[in-house]
Amino acid sequence: MTEYPCAAVPLAWVGPIRITGNTIVDEVQVPLATFESPLWPSVGRGARVSRAVERGIVATLVDDRMSRSVILEADDAGTAHAAVRQLRDRFPELAAVVSASSNYAELVGLHHQITANLLFLRFELATGDAAGHNMATLAADHLMDHIIAAVPGLRYGSISGNYCTDKKSSAVNGILGRGRNVVTELLIPREVVADTLHTTAERVATLNVRKNLVGSLLAGGIRTANAHYANMLLAIYLATGQDGANIVEGSQGITYAENRDGDLYFSCTIPNLIVGTVGNGKGNRFAEDNLTRLGCREPRPPGDNARRLAVIAAAAVLCGELSLLAAQTNHGELMRAHLRFERSTTDSRRIIDTEGTPS
Repeated sequence: MTEYPCAAVPLAWVGPIRITGNTIVDEVQVPLATFESPLWPSVGRGARVSRAVERGIVATLVDDRMSRSVILEADDAGTAHAAVRQLRDRFPELAAVVSASSNYAELVGLHHQITANLLFLRFELATGDAAGHNMATLAADHLMDHIIAAVPGLRYGSISGNYCTDKKSSAVNGILGRGRNVVTELLIPREVVADTLHTTAERVATLNVRKNLVGSLLAGGIRTANAHYANMLLAIYLATGQDGANIVEGSQGITYAENRDGDLYFSCTIPNLIVGTVGNGKGNRFAEDNLTRLGCREPRPPGDNARRLAVIAAAAVLCGELSLLAAQTNHGELMRAHLRFERSTTDSRRIIDTEGTPS
């Protein structure tokens, strides 16, 4: 493989994070590549909370699919509508076209929109351990050729129709999901909330409603209500050879918090986690080493290593989200942390290694 010059981004391993659920049961350190050094101790504090809870962060992988949308030009809207009915009846035939294009791609869903005489088709595919961008595009190419030949009245429009939606904020991704869809949950005893997070469940839950829900509504957020998912996602994406631009849709998600008689129930729902453990960027030495250390290079059934990585990324997101919200319940804590850690990267790394907490 050709070696290219690399841009040096500071990286620290944070954790371990205790994770359980339907995909993984493990304690895992995570690599975060970022210039925002306070992120390391912040995620480290969330990781420390996860280890104080018997089940740790419970991660449920809800769905797994990559999407690619295309545009077909029809004679008129009636022709487009008739074509959709035919395509739904011929789904197994379309699935066979996809299977012939790849050893790993599998057609799992088909959605459509009709505008004037334009037919937008959104193909959804399982893509094994790859993030699946190129795999989905190749499959879409084959599907378009097949559909144009098999269904009268349709012509090529574009291989990309923005109904995917790739690297853009959209309602459709939040509704249908794109990539790996993961829900993480953590039930934190009140004494851990007080001793480690220096706050209360009531204050965190109240702030979540006011900041993440009401504030995002006022800002016009699209299917999103969180504090800073993009921070953790980009740091993990850069460390593991992912396409960093996918944090645009990846950072869409919803943070939810409840005060349960003093205990804090905290959850992050991320429907658009686009990660892979094979494919472009994953063969770089640093990415290969980091994926190996994460346990994402093991001999597993196709897709399981990528699902493991998605769940680890989602757990790291929860750790950072929890720590930030807790800090913001206390006047001045956020700025004090930034002033302390951004002035000394060495100090940040020492605290990660010895304490895993910014306090």
